Amino acid sequence: MANEGSAINPFETAKRQVDIVADLLHLDTGVREILKHPKRELTVNFPVRMDNGSYHVFTGYRVQYNMARGPTKGGIRYHPQVTLDEVRALAAWMTWKCAVVNLPYGGGKGGVICDPKHMSKDELQRLTRRYASEIGPIIGPEMDIPAPDVYTDSQTMAWIMDTYSMQKGYSVPGVVTGKPISLGGSEGRGEATGRGCAYVIREAAPHAGIRVKGASVAVQGFGNAGSVAAKLLHDEQGAKIVAVSDSKGGIHNPEGLNPHTVEEFKLKTGSVVNFPGSRSITNEEILELPVDVLIPAALENQITKRNADKVQAKIVAEAANGPTVPEADVTLFEKKITVLPDILANAGGVTVSYFEWAQDIQGFFWPLAEVNQKLEAVMVRSYNDVHKVAEQQHVHNRTAAYVLAIQRVVDAINIRGIYP
Repeated sequence: MANEGSAINPFETAKRQVDIVADLLHLDTGVREILKHPKRELTVNFPVRMDNGSYHVFTGYRVQYNMARGPTKGGIRYHPQVTLDEVRALAAWMTWKCAVVNLPYGGGKGGVICDPKHMSKDELQRLTRRYASEIGPIIGPEMDIPAPDVYTDSQTMAWIMDTYSMQKGYSVPGVVTGKPISLGGSEGRGEATGRGCAYVIREAAPHAGIRVKGASVAVQGFGNAGSVAAKLLHDEQGAKIVAVSDSKGGIHNPEGLNPHTVEEFKLKTGSVVNFPGSRSITNEEILELPVDVLIPAALENQITKRNADKVQAKIVAEAANGPTVPEADVTLFEKKITVLPDILANAGGVTVSYFEWAQDIQGFFWPLAEVNQKLEAVMVRSYNDVHKVAEQQHVHNRTAAYVLAIQRVVDAINIRGIYP
């Protein structure tokens, strides 16, 4: 991944993005300050018994950024590089993401500093249950609803749901989303982020002057979101996937790759690297390929001031959170590259999480076709809302999405007033 990104503080990026939009909306200082501060932050340090009988103290965070529009919503990540500022930034982006697709949520995020690749399933279960107990007082279906994120999954959510339910004395499926279907999960949740991204690319393509059928696509980060987007664009829209990568490196074949075959290869070998019939490519190089659509679906801070002028794609669809820094946005806009910002392009995940929460609360579940139909309606409407603001204000899509989202949050703050 791009080395320059590691030095960039993601929360400073998030606050700069707020300032850019606050200037456009002529927001007063008080409201601006509210938008740049998390409502609540919890840091927890807790011991976990490891398989060898020793104890290790882990540090975890849960940040609830803004509750003006409803309970907070956001994932929990397990990663060695988790920091409080990263979690703050992700919680801020969740606030704007929920607002841009008009969900009745604020934004939250959580993280534990750990390396799940070097932990057993039993160790991860004990870590998850203890972390869930520590943040238990501030989560709940009406307060804050966690979900999976980097290196967490439906099993992690099942453990959190069970831990929370044991402490309540009754089952509370709506405390988390991204659960297994058997515990109140929703059909379509697993592929929702990638599917939402594919819908938005489809809607944006005519405005960017390309046809998705036959379009060349590069995906940085062939994980859940990236692989699903690649498969859907390939299978349903006739796009040509020419390059994909994961944390170990990437592969490129201008004639096209079958994303299903690549996925099978990755499952067998642990990486896409050395896929037959492809040449090796770095995660930096994949961003600079001459393609129609680039999908950064890995980590934040990948497109920076240093490499933005080398991006050749016509559409950059951000399936990852925060892959482009604000300075790079200016360069991409000048190059007339259509950026589909993270708070729009990857909002399919939180949208179907919202559907899951709504289904849990009413105890009534929808078939897959209905979930996908509702998701498509939300993503199409949201893209059109953002595109309209971009045209009216003569700004790029990220600023337009932030204008739309922040205005909705500001409206909620103003209508509610400040307590007491």
